Amino acid sequence: MSLKAKIFLSIAAVLVAIQFIPVKRDNPKFDKKYEIKAPKEVKALFKKSCYDCHSYETKWPWYSKIAPFSFFITKHVHDGRGWLNFSVWEKYDEKKKKKLKREIFRSVAFAMPLSMYLWIHKEAKLTKEEKDKIRYWASDGTMVIDKEEKGF
Repeated sequence: MSLKAKIFLSIAAVLVAIQFIPVKRDNPKFDKKYEIKAPKEVKALFKKSCYDCHSYETKWPWYSKIAPFSFFITKHVHDGRGWLNFSVWEKYDEKKKKKLKREIFRSVAFAMPLSMYLWIHKEAKLTKEEKDKIRYWASDGTMVIDKEEKGF
């Protein structure tokens, strides 16, 4: 057997073997009374662009069951939920909510949703107007937005 064939078979064996490593793809049950209370339009934007990583309502795509993607995706989801979870928002104290709103205000403008998420989930991309609506909400209405753009 040639060296190339041995390398190919070794790689194939590793790829098959890692499929058996369990990962925790879960959506724990939660009481809807603790879900975030935000204006309907803002909540719809969160559901569109944020809930897959920041709630217990993750839509686990087929490729989340295939290693090594499964390792990467589940880690991102569990880290995202650890940072901010819209499903338990009402359990956060006011100090934490205020801190999270500051982070949402900042991150929605520059970093969220992640660009690698948007490669596959193009529908999650937020327009400038949608980002401004979220930022206006996160600023408790103190952010200045043109009246035409406010939309709510």
